[in-house]
Amino acid sequence: MGIATENILLIGSVLLLISIIAGKTSDRFGVPTLILFLIVGILAGSEGIGGLHFDNAQLAQFIGIVALNFILFSGGLDTNWQSIKPILWRGIALSTIGVLLTALSVGLFVYYFFDFTLLEGLLLGSIVSSTDAAAVFSILRNKGVGLKGFLRPVLELESGSNDPMAYFLTISFTTILANGDASIYALIPIFIKGFIIGGLMGYGMGKATIWLINNIRLNADGLYPVMILALAMFTYSATDFVGGNGFLAIYLCAVLLGNSNFIHKRSMIKFYDGQAWLMQIIMFLTLGLLVFPSKIIPIIGSGLLISAFLIFIARPIGVFASLAFFKVNIRSRLFISWVGLRGAVPIVFATYPMLAGLPKADIIFNLVFFISVTSVLLQGTTLSFVARLLHVAVPNNLKRRMGVDMDILDIDKSEMKEISIPAGSEVVGKKIVSLGIPKAVHITTIKRGNKFIAPVGSTRLEAGDTLMVLAEDKKSMQALLEILKADEDAM
Repeated sequence: MGIATENILLIGSVLLLISIIAGKTSDRFGVPTLILFLIVGILAGSEGIGGLHFDNAQLAQFIGIVALNFILFSGGLDTNWQSIKPILWRGIALSTIGVLLTALSVGLFVYYFFDFTLLEGLLLGSIVSSTDAAAVFSILRNKGVGLKGFLRPVLELESGSNDPMAYFLTISFTTILANGDASIYALIPIFIKGFIIGGLMGYGMGKATIWLINNIRLNADGLYPVMILALAMFTYSATDFVGGNGFLAIYLCAVLLGNSNFIHKRSMIKFYDGQAWLMQIIMFLTLGLLVFPSKIIPIIGSGLLISAFLIFIARPIGVFASLAFFKVNIRSRLFISWVGLRGAVPIVFATYPMLAGLPKADIIFNLVFFISVTSVLLQGTTLSFVARLLHVAVPNNLKRRMGVDMDILDIDKSEMKEISIPAGSEVVGKKIVSLGIPKAVHITTIKRGNKFIAPVGSTRLEAGDTLMVLAEDKKSMQALLEILKADEDAM
């Protein structure tokens, strides 16, 4: 069935609504919501009940890359530096060494046991080497399962930072196969250049974005998310243009932004979280439309073998080897190994061989699709069970925050005070965003004369203001008092 221009919005909105409604059933079965979006796309596709013909790999790749930028940016905004700082090198090891070893293991397995050349096998291994832990936490939240110790921040960091390595490997082996140049050693300087430029661009654009947001005065608040979006997309595209790793750059930019104070921060984080969900739905729907189920059936046997090798052998090899020099117990390593979900990223990367016109591009795409779906269905539905089996899950009788850290919430430690700003204070006339207020402190209301003001980052303090402040603990409240150098009256 063809798609008329005037019906695109109708069809798109219907598919979005069906996907969201279908996603409600994931809570019951423990299946990641996004896999249901993929199924909706398949059912609406050429061989499904919808009959929508779509086989444009280039358009699907473009949509996937744009969506990945949104997802990485939103993930970076939600990444808390204080939680990942102690485990930084573990996460980096998993997202680089772990990805590389996973790709090599799968590549060698495919080369020796299937009708693939070594380079074709390494290309397939590279495509499926990155994980999608975002789906993991949706399951853990739905099932009420928390993770002990450092597991959550390690998995968050890995999921946000392993795509650049997989992307580099995919592009490199695709280029080698397309050009007939087997000089793998030539990839090393390209790899170093890409990550150095990506890191520098991400850091520089992150700092520039923070300064610009807090110092520019826009006529309408609604323009701030537009400006941030423009800066984020510029970060990716400019980095890629100069030969750097754009995925790494946009993620680092978002991490810097999310761990700094800037105007409208809370609303921006919520806005981009919603945009990330929209992009994920669109990406999975598009990839579902691109799939022809009749082409999946012939590769089910080989797909099951490769998927089993990836889950039970290749992923554990990557995890155990990359964490060999860190103090991580066996149970934690086994759980990290099991959290190797393959999501939409490998399917998007599988479109690169198709556009390059490689001989086995269609087979690789269908295998990657099957492996990703198998991984999500098997590992996704058993994550909470495996977490309890390995005793890395928080007991049910303990209430844990499923946020940035995993400390037990202690209501008795909350602090609430009224703080007055005296005339002559150094903070008079300054924006709230520029004061360096601790993240554990929230200024809920400002009383100015007979008026009550809902403060935002751009609100300037005036002499005589009374701040209603809520803090998580006395230490944070004391830090605020030192910043304000003000009087306090306990409520």
